[in-house]
Amino acid sequence: MAQVSDDMVSLDDAVLARMEKGGKRYEVLVDPSMVEAFKEAPEAVDINDFLAMDEVFHDARGGERPTEEAIEKTFGTQDIVVITTTILERGSIQLTTAQRKQMVENMRQQIIHQIHSQAVDPKTKSPHPKTRIELALEESRYSVDPFKRLEEQVKDAIAKLKPLIPLSFESVRLAFKVPGSAYGSVSQLLRSYQQKEGWLEDGSWACVVECPAGMKGELIGQVMRRSSDAEVKELGS
Repeated sequence: MAQVSDDMVSLDDAVLARMEKGGKRYEVLVDPSMVEAFKEAPEAVDINDFLAMDEVFHDARGGERPTEEAIEKTFGTQDIVVITTTILERGSIQLTTAQRKQMVENMRQQIIHQIHSQAVDPKTKSPHPKTRIELALEESRYSVDPFKRLEEQVKDAIAKLKPLIPLSFESVRLAFKVPGSAYGSVSQLLRSYQQKEGWLEDGSWACVVECPAGMKGELIGQVMRRSSDAEVKELGS
């Protein structure tokens, strides 16, 4: 009997991963947003988050299941992680037109946000507006892949954009000082950019961070929302 837990991706959001062998189809229902992560490191992904049902099908929509003997003969195991890995390696993802369109658009917006956050116009030292990045991306005819890692696509998209809009990937160093009461929320926000930190004699907490220049305004805004008494100063490189 297939198990469906609260942690599993819902059947409405899942897509079919399908492989054919010996004239038979073998299908599993997977979370499309986790496909690339699972392919790269299956052991790092919780299979209960990735699968909608921990079962293999001949026809998932019709509920037709292979026998245990057929699964053993095809995959050499009953291990659902190994089976899923094999299906993804040798088969393909079955997306509806609407699913693919939505996934492509979600990925496109993530790419635009990353470039907006990381890059600045070298003349103004300010981030390009997202609409300008989006229009340039369309002009470059960059093809978004809904399954390719975001970091790789950002790199590819930047290469396409550079002939169209000026992009500079400078970083800035910022010093923050916040009341001790704001330490928890602010330090959590800044941790990935932090270079050094310390407690001051007046009970305040201070730190120095380095972040992409395009993120400066957003990062300062996030800190100020957590602590209206925060002080910030831009440091030299």
